[in-house]
Formats: sequence, C-alpha cells, structure tokens
Amino acid sequence: MSTDISPTIQIREIQGQPLNSEQTHYLSGFFSGLAAQGVTFAEAVATAPKESEDALPLITEERIKREENPLESYYKIVENARNNQAPDKEDTFRFKWNGLFYLTPVKDAFMCRLRIPGGVVKSFQLKELANISKKLTTGYVQITTRANFQIRLIQPKDAPEVLRKIQNVGLHTKGSGADNIRNITANPTAGIDPYELIDVMPYVEELAQYIISHQEFYDLPRKFNIAFDGGGLIGSVEDTNDIGVKAVAVEENDQGIKPGIYFQMKLGGATGHKAFARDCGILIPPEDLIRTLIATVRIFIKNGNRTDRKRARLKHLLEKWTLTQYIAEVEKVLGHPLLTHAANETGRISCVKDAALPPVPHSHVGVFEQKQRDLFYIGVAFPVGQITPDQMIRLAELADEFGSGEIRLTVWQNLIIPNIKKENVLKAQKSIEKMGLHWKQSNLSSGVIACTGNRYCKYSSTDTKGHAQNLIRYLEKKKIQLDQPINIHFTGCPHSCAQHYMGDIGCLGTKASTAGAQTEAYHIFVGGGFGSHQAIGRQVFQGLSVDELNPMIERMIRTYLEHRENNESFLAFTTRHDLNALQVLFSSDPL
Repeated sequence: MSTDISPTIQIREIQGQPLNSEQTHYLSGFFSGLAAQGVTFAEAVATAPKESEDALPLITEERIKREENPLESYYKIVENARNNQAPDKEDTFRFKWNGLFYLTPVKDAFMCRLRIPGGVVKSFQLKELANISKKLTTGYVQITTRANFQIRLIQPKDAPEVLRKIQNVGLHTKGSGADNIRNITANPTAGIDPYELIDVMPYVEELAQYIISHQEFYDLPRKFNIAFDGGGLIGSVEDTNDIGVKAVAVEENDQGIKPGIYFQMKLGGATGHKAFARDCGILIPPEDLIRTLIATVRIFIKNGNRTDRKRARLKHLLEKWTLTQYIAEVEKVLGHPLLTHAANETGRISCVKDAALPPVPHSHVGVFEQKQRDLFYIGVAFPVGQITPDQMIRLAELADEFGSGEIRLTVWQNLIIPNIKKENVLKAQKSIEKMGLHWKQSNLSSGVIACTGNRYCKYSSTDTKGHAQNLIRYLEKKKIQLDQPINIHFTGCPHSCAQHYMGDIGCLGTKASTAGAQTEAYHIFVGGGFGSHQAIGRQVFQGLSVDELNPMIERMIRTYLEHRENNESFLAFTTRHDLNALQVLFSSDPL
C-alpha cells in the first residue's frame, strides 16, 4: 500500500510495518503543517537538532530506568507473587525502588530495606516489623550502618504483603536502594541531648517528606547519602556522606556574620572511595537549610555522570568541578548568594566556637542523662547489628513500659531507648539484661561493626558478621584490657558498607589461595578515624586468612598497649609509625 503524504514524499511503511490509519492521519497533518509554513521536508530534516558527536549510548541501568519507570513497576512484583516467580535481571534492578533486593545467587529470596528518617521508630511499628519477620521471612533482621532495618528472607509470593504491612504502620521502603537518596541519618539523640546545638529531627522529617513527594529525587545518577548533625555526644559521621551538614555556633566576629547557630555543609564524602566530605565554605541559617539541600541535590541530578557507574558519585563530579563552581550552580538554583565564611589553613572556621563535649567512649552504648529533667536514655548494644523478632517485640514493650514508646537506631548498628524516668532506669537495665542484651559500654565490643557479609550479599567475599563475632569472643577470652576504645570495622567488598577505611582497624574481605584452594581472607588497614580525628586507614597487611586474623589483631592490640607513648590512642600510635615499622612491630612481638 502506498500512502501519498505530499507531492514529493511517499511513505509506505515504518520499520517494515505498513502504516495504519492513525499513523497516516498524523503524518498527513504533520506535512500539511510544514507546507503551511513554507518549509519543505528536506529543509526540516536539515535544520533538525542532531545528536552530539561525542554523545554516548545509555548504559544498561539508565536504559532500564527509561524503558519503564522503576516506581511504576510494582505491578510486576504483584504478578511475580502469583506464581512465586523470581524477577528477571532488569526487574531485579527496578524492584530496588520499592525496597526489594533479590539476593541471587546467594539466596533465592528478597531482602527488604526500609526508609526510617533519622532512625526513629515507634513501638507499634517495631512490633509490626517483628511480626512481619516472624510470619513472612526467616526472622533474620539487621540494624544497618544507616540507622535502618533490613529484613530477610522474603519469597516472591510474600513480597507484596510485606510491603503493604510496612506501609500500613506508617513506614516506607520506596527509594531505599539503587539510584536514590538513601535513608537520611542524624544524631539518634536529637532533641534530648544536653550538649546539642540544635534539634535536627524537624529538618530530617521535612527533607524526607519532600523527597518522598517528588519523583525527581528517584532518578539520580547513583546512590546518594545525606546526614544531619546537630551536635551532641553521638555524632552522625556526617563527613562520610555525599552531603553532610553539621550545626556550628558562630561567635562575635569581624566577618559581618550575625552570631547564632548555622549549618556547615560538606560535600563529596564516600569513604569506600577513600574520600571524606569537604567543607563548601558556606554557613546556612537553619531556616534556609532544606531549600539549600534540595538545590544541592538538583545540581547533582542534572550534572552527575550517567555514562559510567564507577564514576557516578558526587565525589567524582567534584573531581571535575571545584567546590566553588558547584556552590555557584547551587546559588543559581536558589536565586541568591550563600553566606560564605573564612577558614584558616587547617580548615577551621575562624568565627565558630569549638564544641565542648566530654570525652565519652562509645557514647552510643550506656546510660546517659537527657536535657529534659529526670529523664535518661539507654544505648543497647547489638553485636554487628543482628536483632531477632522476639528481641524487637520485647524492646518495644520495654519502651512502652519505661520510656515514651520510641526506639532510635544508630549508625553504629545498635539502638537507644529514650525518655526513661530516673526511677525506672534500674528496672530498664535489668529488663535489658534478662533479654540477654547489654547496656554497658565496652572499649572493645562496642566498637565492632560489620556489613551483611557473604551469607546474604553476593558482593561480599567473606562472612563478615560471623568473623566479627568470632573476633569479639576470641579477644574477650584472651582477656585483653583496653583503657580507651578501639573501633574495628569488617566489610566484605570494596563497596565498604561498614566503612573499613575509617576504623582504627579495618578488615576488607578478599579471597586468598591456600594449597590451591580459594579461602576467605582479609586485607588489614590501620589508622582510620572520623569527625575531629578524620583519617583514611592505611593497608598494613594483605590477604590474611581467617585462621590468621584473630591472632594478628590480638598481636596488634597488645603491641599497641606495649609500645604506646603517654597513653596515646591507637590512631595516634599507628599514625606515628610508617607502614614498614608497623609491619615489623605487629609481626615480631610474641603473643
């Protein structure tokens, strides 16, 4: 069939298929419009915008997102559930937008990750999560390093019901993985810490609501982390995030800055890439904070790398741009300049008053007084973040009985029960102990964290949680006595979910060849730190087998205790020595 569209153009088919009546009608109108403007078909083709010569084809992940919006793929989750069917490769990626992570080839089931802004959970929510875990999963629950919950293992047939039940109690899973803004973290004691400068929870909640209400924040070039720190005893490790904002107190100054509380913003943290966030040189009044953060994210959405997943974090954009250039783009979005500050050669803001915090070791575990009179909070220890549904139910009951029906998760893989009356503190402590849990701080075990590990993560080379727990038991059996804390971080792959680069001792999982067989092993790093002791750990040993790991870490700690000067910290001790000297010391000192 021949369709005469114009006197000079005859179109019979498109991609080998004959035109239907609708297509014929559309093309007729299109060419009639050109003719009415005195434009020929050849002229229209010649002036049409051409694709840039250096334009690159879409990478797989970007193509998948554009072929079907992952937020609109829920119907496939329901369809798969009818036959208990596993998702295909592309839907495995899309389903992450609904908080579902299919664990193949490690497990043929889903992990569900939540969004819990600031880590605040009500007791009724905690009970329902426990019930979901009991009835619809294997009952394996983790507290993550983003003050969040992950529940495993979920069969495809149960996935829709899991998501519905979570939403029914006011919690969310949307955007908890892949190219989204991950769970927003903050001080777990926001609003109750007597040392804080400002309560950041209202800002966390405002930003969380903004994100969940706007689709633009569900199509980033890559994952994105945001943290708020309002001061206080328990930090949020904000300098490890893509955006970290920290409250500061501005004194009287000659810079024309009104004294008061502001937020300092840092950009580009990604400790898995050996990068801490860098100060932008601006101070943000609290009333402008959320608008500034939204504009900052929008610049990344617009300009981040969508052609190379390995170079797609904000850190990588800031390797091409200067911080000044980035802030200039933020100011264009805001429509006004931001307030700049002067810093000295060490990066300290000259007009900011230094925080005066007491030296409390591992302040996320223990009993502490709140700013509210006669109220206390208790930090409960959970080795490497593992928690059972029964423990969740009992803790919820404990929070109802002695507190205000609230639980707060921390980035240290444990939780806090706030608002306990003074006369109930002892009762709460005994109840925690009856559960087989601990509230007493340990300079050793309170600082051990671990990622998921190869029991449930396809990227991990090692059983990080199992090895971390074995290390704790080993060192406690050896009766090592520490007078100050040492943080030990286990992570199973270079993604560094447990941030091995910022631990006093970091253990990065790998594989080693032993007698011709592949065995689990670790690269060992020393000298990492965060906050006021910010440092990237250095690799001191390579490929230690699991059998060698515990004795080596014991030797490292005993060597430190034997050779330190003036009770210096482990970080200071390892910083004082070069790697060759450390290798000699750690390898030669007998146990």
